[in-house]
Amino acid sequence: MCLTHPVIICGCVSPRLSMRIAIIVCLFFVLFIPMIVFHCMPGLPVVSECILMWPCAFVVVEHCVGCVRIYARLSMAVGVCVPLTECSGFQKKKQRELRQSWARWTACFQGQPITAVRNYFGEKVALYYLWLGWYTYLLIPAAAVGLVVFLYGLAFFNSSPLIKEVCESKAVMCPLCDKRCQVWQLSDTCTYTKLSLLLDNGGTVFFAMFMAVWATLFLEFWKRHRASYVCEWKVSDWNEEEDDLILGIVNNPDAEPKQYKHSYLRSTLVLICVTLMILVIIGLTHALVVFRVMAAVMMAEGSWKLLSDHSNLGSMVLGAFLHYVVITVMTRINRIVARKLCDIEETRSFSATEKSFTVKMFTFQFFTYFSSLFYVAFFLGRINGHPGRYSRIAGKWRLEECHPSGCLTDLFIQMAIIMTLKQTISNVFEVRVGVLVCRSSQMYGGNCKLRDWFRNYRLDDVNSFSLFNEFLEMVIQFSFTTIFVAAFPLALLALINNIIEIRLDAIKMVTLERRIVPKKTNDIGIWTEVLEAIGVMAVIANGLVIGVSSDFIPRIVYHYRYGPCANGSTAADSDCMAGYINNTLSIAHMADPDIRNEFLPDYKDYRSDGDYSFTPQFWLILAVRFAFVILFEVSQKQEMLILSCFFVCFLAPMQVKNVRLLDKFNQLKQENR
Repeated sequence: MCLTHPVIICGCVSPRLSMRIAIIVCLFFVLFIPMIVFHCMPGLPVVSECILMWPCAFVVVEHCVGCVRIYARLSMAVGVCVPLTECSGFQKKKQRELRQSWARWTACFQGQPITAVRNYFGEKVALYYLWLGWYTYLLIPAAAVGLVVFLYGLAFFNSSPLIKEVCESKAVMCPLCDKRCQVWQLSDTCTYTKLSLLLDNGGTVFFAMFMAVWATLFLEFWKRHRASYVCEWKVSDWNEEEDDLILGIVNNPDAEPKQYKHSYLRSTLVLICVTLMILVIIGLTHALVVFRVMAAVMMAEGSWKLLSDHSNLGSMVLGAFLHYVVITVMTRINRIVARKLCDIEETRSFSATEKSFTVKMFTFQFFTYFSSLFYVAFFLGRINGHPGRYSRIAGKWRLEECHPSGCLTDLFIQMAIIMTLKQTISNVFEVRVGVLVCRSSQMYGGNCKLRDWFRNYRLDDVNSFSLFNEFLEMVIQFSFTTIFVAAFPLALLALINNIIEIRLDAIKMVTLERRIVPKKTNDIGIWTEVLEAIGVMAVIANGLVIGVSSDFIPRIVYHYRYGPCANGSTAADSDCMAGYINNTLSIAHMADPDIRNEFLPDYKDYRSDGDYSFTPQFWLILAVRFAFVILFEVSQKQEMLILSCFFVCFLAPMQVKNVRLLDKFNQLKQENR
């Protein structure tokens, strides 16, 4: 009803006077109506919606000369409108309660007052914290299993025959570069081998399978956990499209619903732009690979012995830091591109725009974060060639090689650096900026009410996508926790980070940022489908990491086919894995131009000594790898995941459905009276 008044004003007075009166009325509405009328959370979305739609009422007025100027001035007026966090004694009391029970560091190990958060910030924010708390809670068993797997690897740390074989080996390895590099002893990498076997052991396979089932259980239990709160808040049957239609009818009973016309031209253009953006991100990954190859060569040929001896490790660490810089820069670019593409689409409503933006932004961020990791996991050390025929960039720089103990350590280093920098730097920056803004807002004195207004205005700005940023950060972490868990069990670190993240976000929202306009919803939206997609990718990626990247399959083949215990025989005096490292090495010939020493050095591969052709053992290992990957994917997707769903449905209570049926029954009784 309030939106019809400006139309009457514009039609009754002169254009210049109507513009002045309209701006005065708008400012009165913006500044005083929220304090006088709405002292509770449900009123804030109404005020916000009216203010955001107010300029549109002037545009539709016929014969109004000053409509464009009115719209511009109202846009400036609305730009400074924020819901006050302390606009009344009642609101101050609610904010104080949240500070004492939730938004403080001493409450890290206490439960979250989700209902109080919902009453103050709305259902959308409450569901974010409900999901984050549930995710953190279910990380406890994942962290416990990951810790057990780590301790399992640590228990056999000193007794492993593989570590003993590397540390006592007399093998001489091929040079890592072409010019100044010399041959090196395999025993020089004893420490590196210990770290590799600590991450790549028999328990890793079990943990990867456990995390695949855990991801499915997490999503199924979350859906039921969410439903219990949604029914309690009486929003289980809420529909955003109905709200939009009702708002249009209240504003203008004779209005017709907005007709949305799909444009194949716009859809095709958006698809092409998304594809080009993904190709650009993949191109940056290739640039990082080139940088690491060049850095490794420069370090190996340098005069600093420490860097020359560990050139591959140094280039890996340097590349990880550069990758983080690329992530930081591309995050801003991805956001701009995603917003522009959403503008091109011309979606039906804000919820459709938010969904489209979420899908595009997550896709861009996923490729930005994981493109380099996929290269390290599945391509590093497998496309570099062999002595006499090395693969080179521009015919000059040799591609990187894996360590004889495997490539998982390189993947671990890359993930550890990126996750550590991402979590620490971003959190410190967010808190620091918020604290500075909060202190600057306390400089205003004078009138108490005016001081409250200035304090709220000077807080850190929020917008419709502020909560999206928090969701994106945690979903990316969920991706790291589940996708490459075979290389780096992140569950424990994710648990510690989430305990801090919950209180950090709470403190930011309650004390350091402007109050978010409450939004009604009954789900976390498109993020549910994103999490399900991540679960599917986690199964595929972990199966490939174990079957292709790790040395789990070659060890199994050696144990049962080529080792001392092959074909069922027993070795009383030696371990079944004795001689495995030497079995993975092949001999390079002195006649090759890349070999410049008097010995016959070794390199890691399954090739014959004469013509460098693959040995029968290589083809057997390759067949077993493919068989394992297929078996892993099928068992995870069709059996374990389906069984876990039945397990959840069997154990989870049906109280949520009972509550929904009771609410529906009461509603039907009232309608039939």
